[in-house]
Amino acid sequence: MTSTMDAFAGAARLLLVDDDEAACRLLAEVLEREAHEVVSALSVDEALRALDAEGPFDAILTDLRMPGSSGVDLLRAVRERDPSALVLVLTAFGDAAAAGEAIRAGAYDFISKPYDIAALRETLSRALGRRRMVRVSRAAGATQTRHEAPVTPSEPALVGHSPAIIQVMKTLARVAPSQAAVLVAGETGTGKELVARMLHRFSDRADRRFVAVNCSALAEGLLESELFGHVKGAFTGASASRPGLFREADRGTLFLDEIGDISPALQARLLRALQEHEIVPVGSESPVKVDVRVLAATHRDLPALVREGRFREDLYYRLNVVTLTLPPLRDRRQDIPLLLDHFLRSLALRHGRGPVAVDPEAQQRLLGYDWPGNIRELQNVLERAMLLAEQDVIGPEHLPPEVRPSSRPPAAVLPSDGDEPLRSLEELERGHVQRVLAATGGSREGAARILGISRRTLTRMIQRWNLPKS
Repeated sequence: MTSTMDAFAGAARLLLVDDDEAACRLLAEVLEREAHEVVSALSVDEALRALDAEGPFDAILTDLRMPGSSGVDLLRAVRERDPSALVLVLTAFGDAAAAGEAIRAGAYDFISKPYDIAALRETLSRALGRRRMVRVSRAAGATQTRHEAPVTPSEPALVGHSPAIIQVMKTLARVAPSQAAVLVAGETGTGKELVARMLHRFSDRADRRFVAVNCSALAEGLLESELFGHVKGAFTGASASRPGLFREADRGTLFLDEIGDISPALQARLLRALQEHEIVPVGSESPVKVDVRVLAATHRDLPALVREGRFREDLYYRLNVVTLTLPPLRDRRQDIPLLLDHFLRSLALRHGRGPVAVDPEAQQRLLGYDWPGNIRELQNVLERAMLLAEQDVIGPEHLPPEVRPSSRPPAAVLPSDGDEPLRSLEELERGHVQRVLAATGGSREGAARILGISRRTLTRMIQRWNLPKS
């Protein structure tokens, strides 16, 4: 993962701002050894003149505490000129208040004094890598805008190339033009309503209404009235007649989501509507003819409910002419990169943002997570991360705790039958990190390489667990 980010980093033009001339010169020499071009300034005014005369710069590193104007003043001035400017602040160790103020003002990150050169190098490399990822992403976005159809969230589309999704697409293409009832099965959040909308869109009813109702969200009496309508005075509060969703969807498509949750009495009325192609509004005795294609969806095991006598077998077969089963996201991980690109473009359009990229470490976290909420959860996580990512690159720190490694305190040690007590996963991880550090003589770079993590991640572990600093 680190090597991928390094490929985005490389040499850069840097503006270094520090009123301590000796410290500024020494840090400039360190950065120049990394092949960066460094322009130094000893005050905010000097830095602003350098920006006018020699800018733009790939990144600005500025001390916070300086006589006269501070690093935060410089940060605000720079961000007014260029909201996407990459600014890292240099702070004395423990100056958390000032660092927090800088982050709120738009700083990308802060680096503590005295400098850990390896940590500084990694932080700068990551920051430059993300900035260049943004540029690549924006260039790709501009190319897409010129050569491809724009993202149109109103048009439903399945995204993926996994065998399971390809099979769903094939079946959908075959049955969409027919009048057959289709049952869409799958866990919550897998996209069942999306598939129903695609079935409608590719049918000869596409120019008519698509009407959706969540059967589990309404009480039985209310759902009956919603589906079949009612006449005036049919029950308390029925001050006017209502046609109902079957009549609203006439000559179109009615989508019954969570069909497994309806009561036996309502199942009987629904079966009659499907068999006779007519409904009887609540409070009326006169049937009304309807021409509706019914699509249904459920996350429940309907065959099991039939065997238990909780769902009518005849209704099940009426609804289940064709079944489309959507796989959970954890079983189609190869589709996640495509889904990331699809959702990020769609979300950027919705929020008026430019292209947003995902850094390699964050993408590995997203690929490794099990997604119990499936695609709906993925979309929610990406939207949250996009809103938090100021530099238009989503990193692991922008992901919720359940997606990135847990930082919860270790669980209590449990007794076991053997001599060795059962320990929490975090305790085992901490012990392993300590052993690897000891084996490498305290070398963070060597330990990170053996552990297969970035040096920055290892540093955070050391800080979180208060491990000895070597």
